[in-house]
Amino acid sequence: MASLRSLTAGSLTVLGLTRGVLGGDPKTCANTNELSCHNSTTVADLCCFNYPGGSLLQTQFWDTDPAVGPDDSWTIHGLWPDHCDGTYDATCDSSRAYTNITAILKAFGEDDMLSYMNTYWLPNDGTGESFWEHEWGKHGTCISTLEPSCFTDYQATEEVHYYFNTTITLFKSLPTYQWLADAGITPSSSKTYALADIQAALSKGHSGEKVYIGCTDDAIEQVYYYFNTYGSVATGQFVPTSPDNSDDGGCPSTGVKYLPKSGGGGSSSTTTTTATTTTSTPTSTTSGGSTPTATGTFSGKGTLNVVTGGSTTGCLISSGKWYTTGTCATFTAATSGSGFTLKSSKGYCTVSGGSLACAADTSSDAADVFAADGTNLANSAGNDWYADSVPSGSTQGTVYSEQGSHGTTLQIQWASA
Repeated sequence: MASLRSLTAGSLTVLGLTRGVLGGDPKTCANTNELSCHNSTTVADLCCFNYPGGSLLQTQFWDTDPAVGPDDSWTIHGLWPDHCDGTYDATCDSSRAYTNITAILKAFGEDDMLSYMNTYWLPNDGTGESFWEHEWGKHGTCISTLEPSCFTDYQATEEVHYYFNTTITLFKSLPTYQWLADAGITPSSSKTYALADIQAALSKGHSGEKVYIGCTDDAIEQVYYYFNTYGSVATGQFVPTSPDNSDDGGCPSTGVKYLPKSGGGGSSSTTTTTATTTTSTPTSTTSGGSTPTATGTFSGKGTLNVVTGGSTTGCLISSGKWYTTGTCATFTAATSGSGFTLKSSKGYCTVSGGSLACAADTSSDAADVFAADGTNLANSAGNDWYADSVPSGSTQGTVYSEQGSHGTTLQIQWASA
């Protein structure tokens, strides 16, 4: 029986499921009551029901020699649509086995996503591009709900960016390293662990469902998290479940090695944790807020989440624009004077002409010094910001510091990375 805990379309938005700046939208699914791998009758609309690949596996690597990715994070292998019995299809549409994944994602304005992939989605041999091409061509083309016919006003290749967004979204919600560390299971050249203890730590994070653990030479190196889905991979609901086959992963019951990543293998990062945007309840705010006087929680790296009506509704991307379904940009908050500056991959941020923007041509000297009201980004009038409306689909919303004729009130909340 699948766990009642699930990742809904709304939580996927908070996790960072991006919408591109081009193309149409996934088909609207009026009825998503059938859970994949659990249907008792044939489901005709395969744009709203994943079949035959109804078992979705978010797979992760722990590569130590050569080391890949940060020392304190697992890395992405892929998202695989297996049948509900452990078998699977592969390379289902050679005409869509694209060989320009980087270019496709750039065309959809996904610079932040590519930056993330170049840290957390890399192979231990070859290039990131070739690895991404392989995962998309072999597995992505077999997801029925990402077929071109499942989009309105379809633009060629737009299904690609949904595949990568969903994979990253799920990966961010499955912090393997942290879950193991919380149970006292950390990489070691000398210590070994019981398989049952590793399974218990990961199962606890996966709603009590079993996780596939793969070993080579008694050393843990792969994990697979299984999900069934309601609706489309692009917009649906992911329900944790257990493996649907008897593969034991090749790990011994005791003496399991969890080797450290020798030689680094990527820039060091702080301990991976479940992204605040996926789990926290936005703090309540009072219209107008209080007079900001300090830096609040703004320090180091984090994301800027947008809150409307007490609920998180997307986040800011690197340009300072608001996406309700966008990959959250990473911002750096650095103390400056009585407040702090904000900088994204695009550049330093300012409120220019009343609107928030981050741009490469803004120097550090020209960057605005912001203030905070607790977790909220403040302005001279309090902690309320404004937009013309809540953006949807491919729309990027401009955020304003003064209400004027802008009809939507919002708050911008800091979530440390």
